[in-house]
Amino acid sequence: MTKVTFHNDPVTLLGTQVTVGDTASEFSVLANDLSEVKLSDSKGKVRLISVIPSIDTGVCSVQTRKFNEAAASLGEDVQILTVSVDLPFAQARWSAAEGIDAVQTVSDHRDLSFGEAYGTIIQELRLLTRSIFVIDKDDKVTYVEYVSEVTDHPDYDKALSAVKELTK
Repeated sequence: MTKVTFHNDPVTLLGTQVTVGDTASEFSVLANDLSEVKLSDSKGKVRLISVIPSIDTGVCSVQTRKFNEAAASLGEDVQILTVSVDLPFAQARWSAAEGIDAVQTVSDHRDLSFGEAYGTIIQELRLLTRSIFVIDKDDKVTYVEYVSEVTDHPDYDKALSAVKELTK
């Protein structure tokens, strides 16, 4: 079990944590227009799933912008999702204001389906812990990072290298 802190205080993660080599679990989240988005919708693509606690915070904003900027160099066979429990309306507002056009922000607020399937629910806060998952075209998990301190940045370079390795 991964140990995670929030402002250096330990938190409890709920759900099933995943490891490299696992088959990626299906999930159901909401797009900004309230339509359902599932992992299977992007079958046949490499997926980078960037998980953040809240889009309206500094590190989360930077994380989403960095992956949006990187998307142009990754090609058409890569889909990047940013998952949080923010309401779809807040995600849409933030994305429009920030010019986010290559990353799809999706909300897990309704059922915590993603959080449960990937072990990212912070029990004490009902937020998702900062984490990154890379899933190949055949739904195998090839990269996992649960960031040990929620307020820290993930390793952007390692995550993007994992994606590029799958698109060679």
